[in-house]
Amino acid sequence: MLGTESLAFPQTAQKADEDRTAWYREAKFGMFIHWGPYSLASVEASWPIMRPEAQWNITEPEYVSLYKKFNPTEYDPAAWVELAKQAGQRYMVITTKHHDGFCMFDSKLTDYKITNTPHGKDVIAMLAKAAHDAGMPLGFYYSPPDMHHPGYRDTTQLVKDSWHGDPSRPGWASYLDYMAGQLRELLTNYGPVALIWFDGLDREEKYQGQRFIDLIHELQPAALVNNRIGVDGDFVTPEQEIPDRIPTRLKASNLPPPAQPEAPPAVPPPEDFELWETCMTINDTWAYNKNDQHYKSVKVLIQNLANVASKGGNFLLDVGPTPEGTIQPEFVERLQAMGQWMKVNGDSIYGTTYGPWQDLAFGKSTAKGKTVYLHVFDWPSNHELELPALASRVSRVTLLATGHKTRFTQKQDRLLIKVPSAAPDPNDSVLKIEMR
Repeated sequence: MLGTESLAFPQTAQKADEDRTAWYREAKFGMFIHWGPYSLASVEASWPIMRPEAQWNITEPEYVSLYKKFNPTEYDPAAWVELAKQAGQRYMVITTKHHDGFCMFDSKLTDYKITNTPHGKDVIAMLAKAAHDAGMPLGFYYSPPDMHHPGYRDTTQLVKDSWHGDPSRPGWASYLDYMAGQLRELLTNYGPVALIWFDGLDREEKYQGQRFIDLIHELQPAALVNNRIGVDGDFVTPEQEIPDRIPTRLKASNLPPPAQPEAPPAVPPPEDFELWETCMTINDTWAYNKNDQHYKSVKVLIQNLANVASKGGNFLLDVGPTPEGTIQPEFVERLQAMGQWMKVNGDSIYGTTYGPWQDLAFGKSTAKGKTVYLHVFDWPSNHELELPALASRVSRVTLLATGHKTRFTQKQDRLLIKVPSAAPDPNDSVLKIEMR
Protein backbone atom coordinates (compact mmCIF):
# COMPACT_ATOMS: atom_id res chain seq x y z
CA MET A 1 0.00 0.00 0.00
CA LEU A 2 1.40 3.38 -1.02
CA GLY A 3 1.72 6.14 1.55
CA THR A 4 0.55 9.70 1.01
CA GLU A 5 3.67 11.57 2.15
CA SER A 6 4.28 12.71 -1.44
CA LEU A 7 0.96 14.55 -1.44
CA ALA A 8 2.47 17.23 0.78
CA PHE A 9 4.22 19.99 -1.11
CA PRO A 10 8.01 19.47 -0.95
CA GLN A 11 9.61 21.82 1.57
CA THR A 12 13.04 23.42 1.27
CA ALA A 13 15.42 23.56 4.19
CA GLN A 14 14.63 27.16 5.05
CA LYS A 15 11.37 29.09 4.95
CA ALA A 16 13.01 31.90 2.96
CA ASP A 17 13.96 29.49 0.17
CA GLU A 18 10.45 28.06 0.17
CA ASP A 19 9.00 31.53 -0.28
CA ARG A 20 11.44 32.40 -3.09
CA THR A 21 10.65 29.28 -5.07
CA ALA A 22 6.88 29.24 -4.49
CA TRP A 23 5.98 30.93 -7.80
CA TYR A 24 8.30 28.58 -9.68
CA ARG A 25 6.82 25.46 -8.10
CA GLU A 26 3.37 26.73 -9.03
CA ALA A 27 4.26 27.67 -12.63
CA LYS A 28 5.51 24.26 -13.86
CA PHE A 29 5.60 25.23 -17.57
CA GLY A 30 7.76 27.87 -19.24
CA MET A 31 9.03 29.11 -22.60
CA PHE A 32 12.75 29.01 -23.44
CA ILE A 33 13.90 31.33 -26.24
CA HIS A 34 17.17 30.91 -28.18
CA TRP A 35 17.54 33.90 -30.47
CA GLY A 36 20.36 35.82 -32.05
CA PRO A 37 22.08 36.62 -35.38
CA TYR A 38 22.76 32.88 -35.83
CA SER A 39 19.10 32.53 -36.86
CA LEU A 40 20.06 34.13 -40.19
CA ALA A 41 22.12 31.07 -41.06
CA SER A 42 19.75 28.39 -39.68
CA VAL A 43 22.48 27.13 -37.35
CA GLU A 44 22.70 26.54 -33.64
CA ALA A 45 23.88 29.25 -31.30
CA SER A 46 27.70 29.25 -30.87
CA TRP A 47 28.38 25.59 -31.62
CA PRO A 48 29.20 26.12 -35.33
CA ILE A 49 32.37 27.96 -34.27
CA MET A 50 33.08 25.84 -31.20
CA ARG A 51 32.71 22.56 -33.07
CA PRO A 52 32.75 23.50 -36.77
CA GLU A 53 31.27 20.34 -38.24
CA ALA A 54 30.36 20.12 -41.91
CA GLN A 55 26.64 20.16 -41.15
CA TRP A 56 26.79 23.86 -40.20
CA ASN A 57 28.17 25.00 -43.56
CA ILE A 58 29.48 28.27 -42.13
CA THR A 59 32.98 29.53 -41.32
CA GLU A 60 33.98 31.28 -38.13
CA PRO A 61 34.43 34.69 -39.83
CA GLU A 62 31.02 34.33 -41.49
CA TYR A 63 29.37 33.41 -38.20
CA VAL A 64 31.00 36.21 -36.23
CA SER A 65 29.86 38.75 -38.84
CA LEU A 66 26.21 37.68 -38.94
CA TYR A 67 25.20 40.47 -36.57
CA LYS A 68 25.98 43.03 -39.29
CA LYS A 69 22.91 41.76 -41.19
CA PHE A 70 20.60 41.05 -38.25
CA ASN A 71 17.43 43.14 -38.56
CA PRO A 72 14.31 41.47 -37.09
CA THR A 73 11.82 44.01 -38.41
CA GLU A 74 8.79 41.86 -37.48
CA TYR A 75 9.78 41.42 -33.84
CA ASP A 76 6.75 41.92 -31.60
CA PRO A 77 7.60 40.99 -28.01
CA ALA A 78 3.99 41.37 -26.88
CA ALA A 79 3.04 38.65 -29.39
CA TRP A 80 5.65 36.34 -27.89
CA VAL A 81 4.28 36.90 -24.41
CA GLU A 82 0.74 36.36 -25.64
CA LEU A 83 1.76 33.08 -27.29
CA ALA A 84 3.32 31.90 -24.04
CA LYS A 85 0.08 32.71 -22.22
CA GLN A 86 -1.96 30.91 -24.88
CA ALA A 87 0.26 27.85 -24.37
CA GLY A 88 -0.37 27.90 -20.63
CA GLN A 89 3.26 28.82 -19.93
CA ARG A 90 3.78 30.86 -16.80
CA TYR A 91 7.33 32.13 -17.21
CA MET A 92 9.81 32.87 -20.00
CA VAL A 93 13.60 32.62 -20.25
CA ILE A 94 15.55 34.27 -23.10
CA THR A 95 19.19 34.11 -24.16
CA THR A 96 20.77 37.45 -23.32
CA LYS A 97 24.24 36.20 -24.24
CA HIS A 98 25.19 32.80 -25.61
CA HIS A 99 28.67 31.26 -25.72
CA ASP A 100 29.59 33.27 -28.82
CA GLY A 101 29.62 36.39 -26.65
CA PHE A 102 27.07 38.36 -28.67
CA CYS A 103 24.79 40.36 -26.38
CA MET A 104 21.11 40.67 -27.15
CA PHE A 105 20.95 43.57 -24.68
CA ASP A 106 22.54 47.00 -24.77
CA SER A 107 25.57 46.24 -22.63
CA LYS A 108 27.87 49.22 -22.11
CA LEU A 109 30.80 46.82 -21.73
CA THR A 110 31.04 45.57 -25.33
CA ASP A 111 30.41 46.64 -28.91
CA TYR A 112 29.41 43.12 -29.92
CA LYS A 113 25.71 43.61 -29.24
CA ILE A 114 22.22 44.03 -30.61
CA THR A 115 22.29 47.85 -30.66
CA ASN A 116 25.16 47.70 -33.17
CA THR A 117 23.07 45.73 -35.68
CA PRO A 118 20.85 47.22 -38.40
CA HIS A 119 17.96 46.66 -35.98
CA GLY A 120 19.63 48.89 -33.43
CA LYS A 121 17.13 48.26 -30.62
CA ASP A 122 17.55 46.55 -27.27
CA VAL A 123 15.32 43.52 -27.82
CA ILE A 124 15.71 42.37 -24.21
CA ALA A 125 14.42 45.70 -22.93
CA MET A 126 11.46 45.40 -25.30
CA LEU A 127 10.63 41.88 -24.12
CA ALA A 128 11.08 42.85 -20.48
CA LYS A 129 8.54 45.64 -20.86
CA ALA A 130 6.04 43.39 -22.65
CA ALA A 131 6.47 40.63 -20.05
CA HIS A 132 6.16 42.95 -17.09
CA ASP A 133 3.10 44.67 -18.59
CA ALA A 134 1.48 41.23 -18.91
CA GLY A 135 2.53 39.98 -15.48
CA MET A 136 4.73 37.29 -17.05
CA PRO A 137 7.85 36.38 -15.01
CA LEU A 138 10.95 36.78 -17.20
CA GLY A 139 14.31 35.08 -16.68
CA PHE A 140 17.64 35.63 -18.39
CA TYR A 141 19.88 32.93 -19.83
CA TYR A 142 23.48 34.15 -19.52
CA SER A 143 26.49 32.18 -20.75
CA PRO A 144 29.65 32.26 -18.59
CA PRO A 145 31.74 31.07 -21.58
CA ASP A 146 32.42 33.95 -23.99
CA MET A 147 34.24 33.33 -27.27
CA HIS A 148 34.49 37.06 -28.02
CA HIS A 149 36.22 38.26 -24.87
CA PRO A 150 40.07 38.21 -24.86
CA GLY A 151 40.09 37.59 -21.11
CA TYR A 152 38.19 34.35 -21.53
CA ARG A 153 40.41 32.86 -24.23
CA ASP A 154 43.23 33.68 -26.62
CA THR A 155 41.24 35.35 -29.38
CA THR A 156 44.17 35.09 -31.82
CA GLN A 157 43.32 31.38 -32.02
CA LEU A 158 40.32 29.81 -33.70
CA VAL A 159 37.43 29.29 -31.32
CA LYS A 160 37.51 25.53 -31.93
CA ASP A 161 40.99 25.41 -30.38
CA SER A 162 40.32 27.54 -27.32
CA TRP A 163 36.62 27.46 -26.44
CA HIS A 164 37.04 25.86 -23.02
CA GLY A 165 38.55 29.00 -21.52
CA ASP A 166 41.71 29.13 -19.43
CA PRO A 167 41.55 30.49 -15.84
CA SER A 168 45.37 30.55 -15.68
CA ARG A 169 45.53 33.32 -18.27
CA PRO A 170 46.46 36.83 -16.99
CA GLY A 171 43.19 38.21 -18.34
CA TRP A 172 40.94 35.76 -16.52
CA ALA A 173 40.27 38.08 -13.58
CA SER A 174 39.27 40.84 -15.99
CA TYR A 175 36.83 38.46 -17.64
CA LEU A 176 35.17 37.61 -14.34
CA ASP A 177 34.86 41.36 -13.70
CA TYR A 178 33.24 41.68 -17.14
CA MET A 179 30.75 38.96 -16.24
CA ALA A 180 29.96 40.72 -12.99
CA GLY A 181 29.46 44.00 -14.82
CA GLN A 182 27.09 42.49 -17.37
CA LEU A 183 25.07 40.68 -14.73
CA ARG A 184 24.82 43.95 -12.82
CA GLU A 185 23.41 45.55 -15.99
CA LEU A 186 20.85 42.78 -16.47
CA LEU A 187 19.83 42.88 -12.82
CA THR A 188 19.45 46.65 -12.58
CA ASN A 189 18.28 47.88 -16.01
CA TYR A 190 15.44 45.51 -16.91
CA GLY A 191 13.06 45.43 -13.97
CA PRO A 192 12.29 42.33 -11.90
CA VAL A 193 14.27 39.28 -13.02
CA ALA A 194 12.59 35.97 -12.18
CA LEU A 195 15.70 33.86 -12.59
CA ILE A 196 19.22 33.70 -14.01
CA TRP A 197 19.86 30.64 -16.15
CA PHE A 198 23.61 30.03 -16.39
CA ASP A 199 25.16 27.60 -18.87
CA GLY A 200 28.76 27.12 -17.79
CA LEU A 201 29.55 24.00 -19.84
CA ASP A 202 32.66 22.23 -18.48
CA ARG A 203 34.88 22.90 -15.44
CA GLU A 204 32.30 25.29 -14.07
CA GLU A 205 34.27 25.85 -10.86
CA LYS A 206 36.58 28.19 -12.82
CA TYR A 207 33.90 30.90 -12.72
CA GLN A 208 34.00 31.30 -8.92
CA GLY A 209 30.25 30.91 -8.99
CA GLN A 210 29.51 31.94 -5.42
CA ARG A 211 30.62 35.45 -6.30
CA PHE A 212 27.85 35.68 -8.86
CA ILE A 213 25.24 33.98 -6.70
CA ASP A 214 25.97 36.61 -4.05
CA LEU A 215 25.72 39.41 -6.62
CA ILE A 216 22.34 38.15 -7.82
CA HIS A 217 21.03 37.87 -4.27
CA GLU A 218 22.30 41.37 -3.52
CA LEU A 219 20.65 43.02 -6.51
CA GLN A 220 17.53 40.88 -6.89
CA PRO A 221 17.01 38.75 -3.77
CA ALA A 222 13.93 37.05 -5.20
CA ALA A 223 15.66 35.84 -8.38
CA LEU A 224 16.28 32.11 -8.65
CA VAL A 225 19.51 30.65 -10.03
CA ASN A 226 20.12 27.31 -11.73
CA ASN A 227 23.00 24.93 -11.10
CA ARG A 228 25.34 25.58 -14.04
CA ILE A 229 28.02 27.83 -12.59
CA GLY A 230 29.91 25.38 -10.40
CA VAL A 231 27.92 25.82 -7.18
CA ASP A 232 24.55 24.58 -6.04
CA GLY A 233 21.61 26.63 -7.25
CA ASP A 234 17.90 26.72 -6.57
CA PHE A 235 17.15 24.03 -9.15
CA VAL A 236 18.95 21.48 -11.32
CA THR A 237 18.64 21.35 -15.08
CA PRO A 238 18.68 18.12 -17.09
CA GLU A 239 18.67 18.89 -20.82
CA GLN A 240 16.67 17.23 -23.61
CA GLU A 241 15.70 14.36 -21.32
CA ILE A 242 13.36 13.50 -18.48
CA PRO A 243 14.92 11.66 -15.51
CA ASP A 244 13.79 8.11 -14.88
CA ARG A 245 13.47 8.86 -11.17
CA ILE A 246 12.47 11.83 -9.05
CA PRO A 247 15.62 13.92 -8.48
CA THR A 248 16.71 14.09 -4.84
CA ARG A 249 19.19 16.08 -2.79
CA LEU A 250 20.92 12.90 -1.63
CA LYS A 251 24.45 12.56 -2.95
CA ALA A 252 25.95 9.10 -3.04
CA SER A 253 29.32 10.45 -1.82
CA ASN A 254 27.69 11.72 1.38
CA LEU A 255 26.09 8.43 2.31
CA PRO A 256 27.68 5.37 3.91
CA PRO A 257 27.83 2.41 1.54
CA PRO A 258 24.81 0.13 2.02
CA ALA A 259 25.32 -3.45 3.14
CA GLN A 260 23.32 -4.49 0.11
CA PRO A 261 22.99 -2.19 -2.96
CA GLU A 262 19.45 -0.87 -3.09
CA ALA A 263 17.54 1.08 -5.69
CA PRO A 264 16.42 4.51 -4.47
CA PRO A 265 12.76 4.69 -3.47
CA ALA A 266 10.43 5.58 -6.32
CA VAL A 267 8.78 8.23 -4.14
CA PRO A 268 11.28 9.97 -1.83
CA PRO A 269 10.29 11.85 1.33
CA PRO A 270 9.57 15.52 0.59
CA GLU A 271 12.65 16.76 2.44
CA ASP A 272 14.90 14.87 -0.01
CA PHE A 273 13.28 16.29 -3.15
CA GLU A 274 15.54 18.32 -5.47
CA LEU A 275 13.80 21.16 -7.31
CA TRP A 276 14.42 20.65 -11.02
CA GLU A 277 13.56 21.70 -14.55
CA THR A 278 14.12 19.97 -17.86
CA CYS A 279 14.66 22.08 -20.96
CA MET A 280 13.70 20.61 -24.30
CA THR A 281 13.28 21.56 -27.95
CA ILE A 282 10.17 21.17 -30.10
CA ASN A 283 12.25 19.90 -33.00
CA ASP A 284 15.94 18.92 -32.71
CA THR A 285 17.58 22.35 -32.50
CA TRP A 286 17.50 25.20 -29.99
CA ALA A 287 17.84 28.02 -32.51
CA TYR A 288 15.76 28.64 -35.63
CA ASN A 289 16.65 26.16 -38.36
CA LYS A 290 14.52 26.10 -41.50
CA ASN A 291 15.97 22.69 -42.37
CA ASP A 292 14.96 20.98 -39.12
CA GLN A 293 11.43 19.73 -39.59
CA HIS A 294 11.60 16.89 -37.09
CA TYR A 295 8.83 18.27 -34.91
CA LYS A 296 7.56 16.51 -31.82
CA SER A 297 3.82 15.91 -31.99
CA VAL A 298 1.35 17.65 -29.70
CA LYS A 299 0.75 14.30 -28.04
CA VAL A 300 4.44 13.81 -27.26
CA LEU A 301 4.78 17.35 -25.92
CA ILE A 302 1.73 17.07 -23.65
CA GLN A 303 2.85 13.70 -22.34
CA ASN A 304 6.36 15.06 -21.76
CA LEU A 305 4.86 17.90 -19.72
CA ALA A 306 2.83 15.42 -17.65
CA ASN A 307 5.86 13.16 -17.23
CA VAL A 308 8.00 16.06 -15.98
CA ALA A 309 5.28 17.20 -13.57
CA SER A 310 4.82 13.62 -12.34
CA LYS A 311 8.39 13.77 -11.01
CA GLY A 312 7.92 17.22 -9.47
CA GLY A 313 9.76 19.11 -12.21
CA ASN A 314 9.22 22.12 -14.43
CA PHE A 315 9.11 21.90 -18.23
CA LEU A 316 10.98 24.67 -20.10
CA LEU A 317 10.04 24.24 -23.76
CA ASP A 318 12.18 26.00 -26.33
CA VAL A 319 11.37 28.09 -29.38
CA GLY A 320 13.91 29.54 -31.79
CA PRO A 321 12.44 32.68 -33.39
CA THR A 322 13.10 33.45 -37.06
CA PRO A 323 15.56 36.11 -38.28
CA GLU A 324 12.56 38.39 -38.80
CA GLY A 325 11.55 38.05 -35.17
CA THR A 326 8.50 35.81 -35.54
CA ILE A 327 7.85 32.34 -34.15
CA GLN A 328 7.34 29.78 -36.88
CA PRO A 329 3.82 28.40 -37.40
CA GLU A 330 4.77 24.80 -36.57
CA PHE A 331 5.74 25.95 -33.07
CA VAL A 332 2.71 28.21 -32.71
CA GLU A 333 0.31 25.41 -33.63
CA ARG A 334 1.82 23.02 -31.08
CA LEU A 335 1.99 25.58 -28.29
CA GLN A 336 -1.61 26.66 -28.82
CA ALA A 337 -2.74 23.02 -28.82
CA MET A 338 -0.93 22.48 -25.54
CA GLY A 339 -2.69 25.57 -24.22
CA GLN A 340 -6.08 24.15 -25.14
CA TRP A 341 -5.23 20.99 -23.21
CA MET A 342 -4.05 23.08 -20.26
CA LYS A 343 -7.32 25.05 -20.17
CA VAL A 344 -9.09 21.79 -19.38
CA ASN A 345 -6.41 19.93 -17.45
CA GLY A 346 -4.21 22.66 -15.97
CA ASP A 347 -5.20 21.79 -12.40
CA SER A 348 -3.33 18.51 -12.85
CA ILE A 349 -0.11 20.42 -13.66
CA TYR A 350 -0.03 23.84 -11.99
CA GLY A 351 1.06 23.78 -8.37
CA THR A 352 1.42 20.00 -8.29
CA THR A 353 4.29 17.89 -7.15
CA TYR A 354 5.29 14.30 -7.86
CA GLY A 355 2.57 11.70 -7.63
CA PRO A 356 2.47 8.51 -5.54
CA TRP A 357 2.45 6.18 -8.58
CA GLN A 358 5.79 6.36 -10.38
CA ASP A 359 5.99 3.17 -12.40
CA LEU A 360 2.67 2.91 -14.18
CA ALA A 361 2.64 1.22 -17.56
CA PHE A 362 -0.23 3.32 -18.89
CA GLY A 363 0.51 6.84 -17.62
CA LYS A 364 1.72 9.15 -14.85
CA SER A 365 0.48 10.75 -11.63
CA THR A 366 0.77 14.20 -10.05
CA ALA A 367 -0.43 15.37 -6.66
CA LYS A 368 -1.69 18.48 -4.88
CA GLY A 369 -2.79 18.46 -1.26
CA LYS A 370 -5.21 15.56 -0.81
CA THR A 371 -5.76 15.12 -4.54
CA VAL A 372 -3.96 12.81 -6.95
CA TYR A 373 -4.26 13.39 -10.70
CA LEU A 374 -3.94 10.28 -12.82
CA HIS A 375 -2.69 11.01 -16.36
CA VAL A 376 -3.79 8.15 -18.62
CA PHE A 377 -1.81 7.96 -21.86
CA ASP A 378 -3.07 4.52 -22.90
CA TRP A 379 -6.81 4.18 -22.33
CA PRO A 380 -7.75 0.67 -21.17
CA SER A 381 -9.69 -1.49 -23.61
CA ASN A 382 -11.42 -3.28 -20.72
CA HIS A 383 -12.68 0.06 -19.31
CA GLU A 384 -10.90 -0.47 -15.99
CA LEU A 385 -7.73 0.91 -14.41
CA GLU A 386 -5.96 -1.05 -11.69
CA LEU A 387 -3.60 0.75 -9.32
CA PRO A 388 -1.74 0.00 -6.09
CA ALA A 389 -3.80 1.13 -3.11
CA LEU A 390 -3.07 4.33 -1.24
CA ALA A 391 -2.91 4.56 2.54
CA SER A 392 -5.61 7.25 2.52
CA ARG A 393 -9.15 6.39 1.57
CA VAL A 394 -10.47 7.67 -1.74
CA SER A 395 -13.65 9.71 -1.48
CA ARG A 396 -14.34 10.51 -5.14
CA VAL A 397 -12.96 9.98 -8.64
CA THR A 398 -13.97 12.25 -11.52
CA LEU A 399 -12.93 12.86 -15.11
CA LEU A 400 -11.19 16.23 -15.04
CA ALA A 401 -12.38 17.13 -18.54
CA THR A 402 -16.09 16.67 -17.76
CA GLY A 403 -16.44 16.57 -13.99
CA HIS A 404 -18.35 13.31 -14.31
CA LYS A 405 -17.91 10.83 -11.46
CA THR A 406 -16.55 7.38 -12.14
CA ARG A 407 -17.11 4.24 -10.10
CA PHE A 408 -14.24 2.81 -8.11
CA THR A 409 -13.51 -0.06 -5.74
CA GLN A 410 -10.96 0.29 -2.98
CA LYS A 411 -9.41 -2.91 -1.68
CA GLN A 412 -6.59 -3.57 0.74
CA ASP A 413 -3.89 -3.76 -1.90
CA ARG A 414 -5.38 -2.07 -4.96
CA LEU A 415 -7.68 0.56 -6.35
CA LEU A 416 -9.94 -0.31 -9.30
CA ILE A 417 -11.46 2.52 -11.35
CA LYS A 418 -14.15 2.04 -13.97
CA VAL A 419 -13.77 4.41 -16.94
CA PRO A 420 -15.85 5.17 -20.06
CA SER A 421 -15.23 3.25 -23.23
CA ALA A 422 -13.71 6.25 -25.01
CA ALA A 423 -10.84 8.39 -23.76
CA PRO A 424 -11.87 12.03 -23.10
CA ASP A 425 -8.64 13.26 -24.68
CA PRO A 426 -6.49 11.58 -27.37
CA ASN A 427 -3.26 12.88 -25.83
CA ASP A 428 -3.67 12.57 -22.05
CA SER A 429 -6.93 11.95 -20.18
CA VAL A 430 -6.85 12.97 -16.54
CA LEU A 431 -8.71 11.45 -13.58
CA LYS A 432 -9.03 13.50 -10.39
CA ILE A 433 -8.76 11.25 -7.33
CA GLU A 434 -9.77 12.98 -4.09
CA MET A 435 -8.77 11.66 -0.66
CA ARG A 436 -10.60 11.92 2.66
